[in-house]
Amino acid sequence: MEHIEAIAALHDPVRRRLYTYVAAQGREVGRNEAAEAVGVARTLAAHHLEKLVEAGLLESGSRRLTGRSGPGAGRPAKVYTRTRAERVVSLPARDYRTAAELLAEAAEGAGLDDGLRAAARRRGEAERGAAAPCGGLDEAVALLAARGYEPRLEEGAVRMRNCPFHSVAERFPPLVCGMNLALLEGLLGADGALRARMDARPGECCVVVEPSKNNID
Repeated sequence: MEHIEAIAALHDPVRRRLYTYVAAQGREVGRNEAAEAVGVARTLAAHHLEKLVEAGLLESGSRRLTGRSGPGAGRPAKVYTRTRAERVVSLPARDYRTAAELLAEAAEGAGLDDGLRAAARRRGEAERGAAAPCGGLDEAVALLAARGYEPRLEEGAVRMRNCPFHSVAERFPPLVCGMNLALLEGLLGADGALRARMDARPGECCVVVEPSKNNID
């Protein structure tokens, strides 16, 4: 019921736009910025942002947006970020997470890492179909965004704010991160302009996509 109520909080169109904007930034967002981004008054934005905090969809804090400290720096402002908690709704209830964790536990215990990576690579290749290997970073961003990775371009590479397998990856990081890497290798295509490699960062996907060495001048 808690998850249903949280999702229901996004029924209001203004609230939904505010959530989408804050979630897409990957950083703290102040009330003024959020209001300007969705074209509403600051007081209305503040009201809906607090409702999103109450629903558990955003987290709030405070800091000085001027970047200064000490006397004359101004009062700390309320800021918001997307919560790391996951919300899943299915009617009737389904428990795919437990099944995934049990399968991961069994695979890890049986030493099936290589088999899992091979299956993940085949799945990526099957989803890519007959298409040519991914040809550029912009194309990779579109492909990864469609799969929920929340990609962003950063210093000539694509990094991803979201791991679609987060809850299972937390319990079985080597197994699931290896599977994720193989899946993305299959999606991008072998011998293309891009490569996927491990480069784990806290709170983000463990894989980064970048130009392959053969395509770096």
